[in-house]
Formats: sequence, C-alpha cells, structure tokens
Amino acid sequence: MTTIPTSRPGEPRTLCDPATFKTRWVDGLVAAYGRTVRRAPDAHGVIARHAPTAGKVAVVIGGGCGHYPAFAGLVGPGFADAAVVGDVFTSPSAEQVYRTAAAVDGGAGVLFSYGNYAGDVMHFGLAASRLAAEGIDSRTVIVTDDVASATRVADRRGVAGDFVVFKVAGAAADRGDDLATVAELAEHANARTRTFGVAFDGCTLPGQTEPLFTVDRGAVELGLGIHGEPGMRSAEAMDAHELADVLVDQLLPELPDGGDGRVAVILNGLGSTAYEDLFVTYSRVHARLLDAGLQPHRPEVGELVTSMDMAGLSLTLVPLDDPLAELYDAPCETPAFRLSAGGTLLGSAPDTVPEAERRSPSVAPDLADTDPGAGGVAAAALTAALEAVTDAEDELGRLDAVAADGDHGQGIVRGMRAAVAAARSSGTTEVGTALLAAGTALADAAGGASGALFGLLLTETGRRLREVPEIDTGALAAAFAAAQDAVTELGGARPGDKTMVDALDAATGALRAAADRSAGVAAAWREAADAAGEAARGTADLTPSVGRAARLGDRGRGSPDPGATSLALMLDAAATVISERCEEER
Repeated sequence: MTTIPTSRPGEPRTLCDPATFKTRWVDGLVAAYGRTVRRAPDAHGVIARHAPTAGKVAVVIGGGCGHYPAFAGLVGPGFADAAVVGDVFTSPSAEQVYRTAAAVDGGAGVLFSYGNYAGDVMHFGLAASRLAAEGIDSRTVIVTDDVASATRVADRRGVAGDFVVFKVAGAAADRGDDLATVAELAEHANARTRTFGVAFDGCTLPGQTEPLFTVDRGAVELGLGIHGEPGMRSAEAMDAHELADVLVDQLLPELPDGGDGRVAVILNGLGSTAYEDLFVTYSRVHARLLDAGLQPHRPEVGELVTSMDMAGLSLTLVPLDDPLAELYDAPCETPAFRLSAGGTLLGSAPDTVPEAERRSPSVAPDLADTDPGAGGVAAAALTAALEAVTDAEDELGRLDAVAADGDHGQGIVRGMRAAVAAARSSGTTEVGTALLAAGTALADAAGGASGALFGLLLTETGRRLREVPEIDTGALAAAFAAAQDAVTELGGARPGDKTMVDALDAATGALRAAADRSAGVAAAWREAADAAGEAARGTADLTPSVGRAARLGDRGRGSPDPGATSLALMLDAAATVISERCEEER
C-alpha cells in the first residue's frame, strides 16, 4: 500500500513525499528485484537485466505509476524488456521513453505498447519519431480492451488487457520473431481482449487528503476507468455472485468470433479489494463461463493492473487460438509475475550492483539551486507564470477532476518548476534559446497530454523566435501561430473543442491584430492575455469534443477547461513582467 491513515483527519495520507514518489518507489523495486531488473540509464524506468540482446526485438511498455505491477513489475525474460514510468496517473515524457527505448534496442527494432490515453499516445509517438530519425525502427500497439469506455474499439481505453498484450508481445520477441511479426501478434492479442471493471470506492493520490473520487454508499460504479474517469452508470451494491453475473453478461456479447472455446481469464483487483473477495467472485465467473460453453484457460486472480488503493475489480476475457495460447503460456520471470517451464529462467543474482546502475536518473536542475536573476526576460516571465499556476493549483485540479483524473494542477506546477529551472540554467538571456530549454524540461517533468502540449507550445515558440533578428509584435504573432499549428497537429483539438487551444487561438488572434496596427510588444501581450482569459472563461459554455471529456457530452458544460484556464493565468502573469521590462528599457 502507498497510503496509510494519519492520526488527524484532513492531513495527507502518504508514505512518501509526492515530489519524490516516482523515483523512490522505483529505487525500492530495483533494490528488491535487482536479480531481474535494473534502472534505465538516465531515465525514469526499469530495464531487464538481460537487455539489450543483440538481434532481438525490444518490447518497451509504460505509463503513469499507480498501477503496479503495470508497468515496471512486468519487465523480465519472456515479458517486456523495459518499462517507462510516469508520475502517478500521468504518461512518461517523450524524452524518458526515448532514453529507455534506446537503452534496450538490440538492433532488431522496438515494439512500443501502452494503454490508449492521449498523453501516452503523444509522448510515445514523439519518441518513436526520434528513434526513426536515428535509424531505429519501431512499431506501436495501443491497448484498447475497456468495453465501457467507448463504442468504437479504436477509441477504447487500455486497462487490465495491457497484461495480455504485453505478455504475448514479450513471448514472441523472446522466441526470436521479427519486429513485424511481434507487432502483428500483439495486435491480434489486443483485438481479442475485452475488459469490464467495477469500482466500490475511490483512490487517494500521494500527498492528498481526499480521494480522487467517491462512490455513494450502497452503490457501485460500473465501467469506471482506472484513473477515476466516469463510468457507464451507477448501480445498487450487490453480492459477489451478482457482481460476477454483471461482469460476464457485459463481456460475453463483446467477445470476438473464432477461437477454440478456450478463454484466458483475468479477475483483477484494483488496489484494495481483498483476495478472498476476488476468489468468491471468481467462483461464479468460472461457473458462468462453463455454462456458456467456454473453457477457462489458466485463470489469473490477483492484482495485475491496479489504481493506487481503489476498491474494485475487473474481468478480462480473451478467446484463444493456438498461436495466442502458445505465447500466453510461454515461460517468463518478472518482479510481479512468473510462469515456469520446469525451471528458473535466471541464474543467481549478482553479488553487487554496478555504481552506474544505482544512480538516480538525470533530471532538470532543481529550482532552489538556480539564480532567480538568470535567464533574462523569458525566465522572469516563466517565474511569474509558475507563481500564478501554483496559487491556482487546487482549483485547476478541481476543474480537471470534472472529466479526468484531477492532476492538471499538480502536473502543470511540476512542469513549470522544471521549465523555470531550465530557463535560468540555459546560460543565456536570449529568449528563444531559454524557451526551448524550458519547453523540453516542462514536457519531461509534467508528462501527460498537458505536458506534451504545453512543452511543445514553449519549444515551438522558442524555435521560431530564435530565427528572427528582433522580437517585435509581428515576430511574436508568427511564433504563436506556428506553435498553435504544432499543438493542433499533435493534440488534434481545434478552437471550440473546449481545450487549451481555445485560449491559445484567442491569444494568437489578438497578437496578429496588434501586429497589423503596429502595436508595441507590451501592449500586444496584454491584449493577448486578456483575450486568452476571456476565451478560457468562455469554455464553460462549450461542450467538450476531444479527449476523455468528450464522453461526457453536455454534462461537460458548466465549468471552464483546466488547460485553457492555466494557459490564460500564465499569459496574464507574463504580461505584467513583459510590461515592466519594456518600461525599464525606455
């Protein structure tokens, strides 16, 4: 367990400072299971002791922490070669994915696999592009097993079915299949995997005093996501056999045709459901499957993909054929899951761990160690922006919890701290260079979809400003327009979709209008900030069209978008700094 009750109500429940949680639990995992895994060099992740293996496809998985044993607990022979670890419920950054994948590439290419979440898709995709630029081939298999999350299979989330897809991919790679074959078999596994989950109560993030969400007393949430995303519907509490019937009845119509009657079964605990309760539920699941003419094949009952301390469970069914069964049953040895083939797959543990493997991964400079006066106007503006989102952290989290996992406030503050530190440490007062450094650091530290998008906004703006001899209003407008195009291409959102793009588009339009009438930089920035603020407030009247919030439909109206709100706050704070600097230069 990562959380314990404190002696006084209202105090945070945690065994570890949230700021160091990700690093310290990985330290403990590697210390405990050093015979199987080691730290990824200079990255937040773990790699198998046998990796890289020359001529072998490297299987790289990952996602936010809080789901152990997914993802780092599933690394080892016969399973994944590496796992990249993000902050709690937050995707790892593209930089971390790239470093980890590069560390395990054995020359036969990389197979990426992860759940279907916007942040993971963006960051793993960016890492794949970077690998391709360096001549490293990769394929991606996105897990989409959660039947409750969408009607169209391609839009579904990846939940406990991750385990099945990762296992098949790892076994195929381990027996020597080439990259195309490994990807094809992993896609085949995903296409045949279906999951449905139920929550009884919410989970509490490290350092928080209240659960991320709650379930009404005497009720259960059917189909609720592993980050607390809204489920399909609420229902009255039921006993274990009634619950088993709901799970089976939901999944049987969803199962794909084909197979030989064997079905792989996973009854997965979400974090704090007693194993005894899982077994009571499974007895009914088993009977129902037999009644349906299906033969449960090597059932797994336990915690394989959790959600911190969430009370709940999920059922995964996979109709098998011979190719899938062979790979699903292949031997493996990882910290969290072992499947014997008549003997151990590993030799004795090493007597010592090399010093290089014991080092913590490299990170951006700590903000407390930087010079507040360094980095020029860019660093000063970013510092003001950091103060603004820090003051609003709780409110941003509340806005994000309306449709997602409530971590936007924590994530953007964490990212902006890294951005300010990077700008101050960039060794220059040149705006474009400082923004480039800040954007890379923001995306790396924040992770998630917001980290990717806000980081790209800074890096693309910085790149454009480096190309101009003088930063005037026209140059600013052109840089913002290019950054908006890049953000739109990566995230897929357009103005009116209720995202940060609404505030960004308003700011870009105001800058263009100011440039057309030759307004000064300070005045133009103030107009842009005011326009962004008005647009952000206006998102309360919009219906979300993309991302997790889109599932809410009209229920997503009534509160402003957290990304648009945080961007507007930062632009407003930066406007004050820019105005003061312009006054000083007169």
